[in-house]
Amino acid sequence: MRTERVRVASLGGVSLFDDVGAKAQQAVAPLAVRMRPRTLDDVVGQQHLLGPTTPLRRMVDSPHSAVSSIFLWGPPGTGKTTLAYVISQATDKLFVELSAVSAGVKEVRQVLDDARQQLVMYGKQTVLFIDEVHRFSKTQQDALLPAVENRLVTLIAATTENPYFSVISPLLSRSLLLTLQPLSDDDVRAVVRRALTDDHGLASKYKLDQDAEDQLVRMAGGDARRALTYLEAAAAGADQTITLEILATAVDRAAVRYDRDGDQHYDVASAFIKSIRGSDADAGLHYLARMIEAGEDPRFIARRLVILASEDIGMADPTALQTAVAAYHAVAFIGFPEASLTLAHAVVALATAPKSNAVTTAIGAALDDVRRGLVGTVPPHLRDSHYAGAKKLDHGVGYLYPHDDPVGVVEQQYAPDAVKGRTYYQPTNRGAERTTAERLARIRAVLRGESLRGESCDDSR
Repeated sequence: MRTERVRVASLGGVSLFDDVGAKAQQAVAPLAVRMRPRTLDDVVGQQHLLGPTTPLRRMVDSPHSAVSSIFLWGPPGTGKTTLAYVISQATDKLFVELSAVSAGVKEVRQVLDDARQQLVMYGKQTVLFIDEVHRFSKTQQDALLPAVENRLVTLIAATTENPYFSVISPLLSRSLLLTLQPLSDDDVRAVVRRALTDDHGLASKYKLDQDAEDQLVRMAGGDARRALTYLEAAAAGADQTITLEILATAVDRAAVRYDRDGDQHYDVASAFIKSIRGSDADAGLHYLARMIEAGEDPRFIARRLVILASEDIGMADPTALQTAVAAYHAVAFIGFPEASLTLAHAVVALATAPKSNAVTTAIGAALDDVRRGLVGTVPPHLRDSHYAGAKKLDHGVGYLYPHDDPVGVVEQQYAPDAVKGRTYYQPTNRGAERTTAERLARIRAVLRGESLRGESCDDSR
C-alpha cells in the first residue's frame, strides 16, 4: 500500500516526506537529499540496527507489527533522518513529520488529535517523526507521553544529544533507544562513489581524483551528509575532474596532507605528544589543529592525552589524568566541532603542567624485576587469613594494622624477600611531586625502621 506522507502546514516549507513537495523540489534538492536511500538495503553503515530481527527491520518488513516507539541517537550525518525516510517509504501507516526547532505544543497536540481521528474513522495508524527531539521542552515531551504510552502514534525521534540528559525519563522508558555509530571511512567512501555514478546524484558526469577522494573522506569525519555537501560544492567548480585543489577551494579550507593510515598520521601524532611533553602549548595546539582539519578521530586524540597524563606528568600534577579522562568522555558524547574546544582545553592544561616520568620509570623497573624472576613468596603475615585453618599455617600472624598506629604507618615488610628494599618510585622535585617526595621519604623511613616511632608522615607535621 502506498504511504500517505503529510507535513504540518504551520511549520512552513515542504516536508521531506511530502510527495508533491518532493517532486517539485527534486531538480533543485541538495545532493544529500537526492541520494537518500529508499530502502533499508540501500542504507550504508549501521548494520547493527538493520539485521533481520531488529526493530527497524520489523517495522519496515512487517507494517502491522506492534513496534514500540524508537529514539535514534547518533552524530550528525549518520542516517537518522534517512532511516525515518525509509520507514516512511515502506510502511502503510500515515507518516507525519515535525521539527522540534519550530514546532510547539499546539502543533504536537494537533498532530495527536489528527492521529486519533485517523485511527477512529479509518483504522489507520500514524507514525510521527520528530527531528532534533532534544530541542523539545519538558512540556512538549509531556504532551507526547499519553499518545506514546497508548500507541496512538508510533514515535520515531531523532537526536544528536544524549537522550538520558535531554529526554524525560517516562518517555524514554516507553521507547526503544537505538544508537547510531559514526560512519567508517569505507562507509563514507561508498556513499561518495555511489553519488558520483547514481542517476539521482552526479550521474557519472565527474571523475574524482584519488587524493581528492581521500581528503573528502577525511574531512567528512564520519558524516555522510557533510561528504555529499562537499562533493556537490566541488563539482560545481569542476569541468569533468574534481582535483584536490578544486576540493580545497570549494570547501574553503586547506587540504591538509595527512594520511590517517600512513606516515603523516604517526608523524603528526608523535610531534603532538612530544610538543606537550616539552611543555610547548602552542606547538601542541598547532598539531591538534592539523589533526582536526584532517578529520582525525577525536577519540584517538583524547586517548593519546590520557596516556600522556600518566606517562609524562604523573604525580607532578595528579589532576592531569582527571583532566585527560574528562576530556575523553566529553569528546565521546559531543563530537566535532565542539570537541575541538575540549581537546584544546586539555592540550593547554597538560602542556603547562609540571612534568615527571617517575611513575613511568617506576612501573618499568618493577616489571623488569618480575620478568627476571624476582617474585618470591608473599610474606606470611600478609597472606589471606579469612578462612578456616589459616592460623594453623601462620597466615596473617604478626600483621600490624596501620590504622591502629597514631602515625598511620608502621614498621613492617610488605615486599617479598626477593625484592626487599628495592626502590622503584623515585619522585622528582617538580610540581606536586616535590611534596610527595618529602612525604614518601618519611614513610619509607618508618617502614624500614629508620625513623623514630611516633614521627608524623603527614605534610602538616
